[in-house]
Amino acid sequence: MKKVIPSFLILLLFLSVLTACGAKSGEVARVLGLDVSKGKEISNYDTHGGSYGDGTTCIAYRFDDDTVLEEIKSSSEWSEFPLDDTVQALVYGLSDGTTHVGPMLNDNEGHPIVPEIRNGYYLLIDRQNDTTADILHRYSFNFTLGLYDTDTNTFYLCELDT
Repeated sequence: MKKVIPSFLILLLFLSVLTACGAKSGEVARVLGLDVSKGKEISNYDTHGGSYGDGTTCIAYRFDDDTVLEEIKSSSEWSEFPLDDTVQALVYGLSDGTTHVGPMLNDNEGHPIVPEIRNGYYLLIDRQNDTTADILHRYSFNFTLGLYDTDTNTFYLCELDT
């Protein structure tokens, strides 16, 4: 009986890890309409927490083939690089010589979370309730951003809630 209980606990732990991984890929499918279940998760940055749910999340998946890229190309919602000014400011920052904005998706030291992408696709979903002001001129941010690097077959799902 003593061996049954530890084995059961190990099985339960294993199943909970599998469920958590499936929940992440399921979230991508729900939010962006992409099946990333065949990708390998290569990084996961998440500062969401607390009672308000504020924070930054960025999960990266690498793929062995172009299946997700083909899904993205077949969608009219995704845009091809180069990034527009808004997404550039959110991901990497934007400067015109006198003012500097962003990056909003940054680590604790203000550095961009997403490595530089030269070629790819992106999709910005603004989840803010009040969209009367431009996204870069608001007091808070609530958005989801999908980025796909065609040079490395890497997909990034990022969210910022403030």
